[in-house]
Amino acid sequence: ALVAGLVIHSFIIGVNVSDWWRGRSVTPVDLIVTSLGFSRMCSQASLTLYLIVVKFLMNNYKSNVILLVIDTVYHFFTCTNIWLTSLLSIVLYLKISNLHTRLFLYLRRMISHKTGRLIVASGVCSTLNTLFSFYLTFSEITNGATYNTTIRNPFQDCIYIYYIFTLTTATSLPLLFCCTSSVLLFVSLYHHTTRMKMSSNLSINLETYYSAMRFISFTFFYNIIYYAVHFAWGLYYYFYCVELTWLYIFMGFLPALHSSYLIYKTAKLRSQMSKVLQGVMN
Repeated sequence: ALVAGLVIHSFIIGVNVSDWWRGRSVTPVDLIVTSLGFSRMCSQASLTLYLIVVKFLMNNYKSNVILLVIDTVYHFFTCTNIWLTSLLSIVLYLKISNLHTRLFLYLRRMISHKTGRLIVASGVCSTLNTLFSFYLTFSEITNGATYNTTIRNPFQDCIYIYYIFTLTTATSLPLLFCCTSSVLLFVSLYHHTTRMKMSSNLSINLETYYSAMRFISFTFFYNIIYYAVHFAWGLYYYFYCVELTWLYIFMGFLPALHSSYLIYKTAKLRSQMSKVLQGVMN
């Protein structure tokens, strides 16, 4: 999962950065997708490092601090990943939807010109949430208030409950934005394609609309499953104070799967991937 994720995410970053370096136009969606690929790559790398440290380090104060630092990095990039995925859904809704109200047109113009600022704002929100969790958890480690040698996994000592609580609460708002924009866009496209099919013009190609609806549905269910897995992992840890390694691996696999589908649905990325695969085969 790590190797596949690093290859997929780095490919997305490489293609978009290469276009920017050559002076080609970079759309707001390209900026968000590039930032999303970077956050997912860092999140997956920190998750793998965390599992390695848990596997080989003995339980002591120093190992807990190291794990806390690595988990802080993972927490930050995971929050950023969810915020950027929500931002991508909102931008797609404003770009594709056929509404023409004043508010909608204003939001479309505003987001298209301030995408970079919104990406930075996503990072700031994730940073504030992460620093708050880090402060609470580090205080527990230094005070030794939660140490319990009878716990099955002595590495954690239930010190990461603050991370679980803040991660769950902090990602609820972007998840709500993402689901709302996805549902609104899907409904808008559904009604639009229905009207087009009822028209007398039979030469209209609806495959583009259907493709967009499939991508929206896939992104919607990806976000729901990703949040549900995080919630289930946190709930299990809350009651048993034991981390499920296989859930960690599954959480690392989901973003790579979504990025793969993103490559498949984006013409520019799909074309470059075809060239890479053709070169490898040759």
